[in-house]
Amino acid sequence: MKTSALVLFLFGIILSTHAQTAELLPKEVQIKMAAQVAPEKYRADVTVYGYDDKGDIILLKKGTNNLICLADNPNDKGIHLSCYSDKLEPFMKRGRELRAEGKSAKKVRDTRAKEAKNKTLKMPEEPSMLYVLDGEEANLNEQTGELKDGNLRYVIYTPYATTESTGLPDAPFAPGMPWLMDPGTHRAHIMITPPKG
Repeated sequence: MKTSALVLFLFGIILSTHAQTAELLPKEVQIKMAAQVAPEKYRADVTVYGYDDKGDIILLKKGTNNLICLADNPNDKGIHLSCYSDKLEPFMKRGRELRAEGKSAKKVRDTRAKEAKNKTLKMPEEPSMLYVLDGEEANLNEQTGELKDGNLRYVIYTPYATTESTGLPDAPFAPGMPWLMDPGTHRAHIMITPPKG
């Protein structure tokens, strides 16, 4: 009985590992997938990070413009793609490092807040753009990396901005309108989420 249980357990691990490996898309597809989030005229020159077969984030392509794009994490549900200004890279990179250490979302947020306050984490001094595209796995073409019917939102980081300094509300009161999330903090950002369709 113990031998049977061990065999089943090991077989499960093999299947799980195979499934994770099978989900990893080729480098070229990850690059195309990530770059589609950027405005079209900038896509050819973006820097792209993606994933290796261990699930680690790696540099897939060094670009020549100021946008950094991140491919979808194959271990997460759904499709989540992003591109952002290189001025946000210290903030984004620090978040990736902390999550890789197993830190909770709250711990990541608290650590970056402390480091930004102490000036050990460099935050942009001017508004900096983040583009985010979310969608369903069923709508992803795994040969081309194209995501159909995704939801694109625009995020403009403007550290320590407030509702008073921007004139923006801290919650939307009309579909697709800009609003300020986390006002007064290091991660204050303007959210613009166009209505679906």
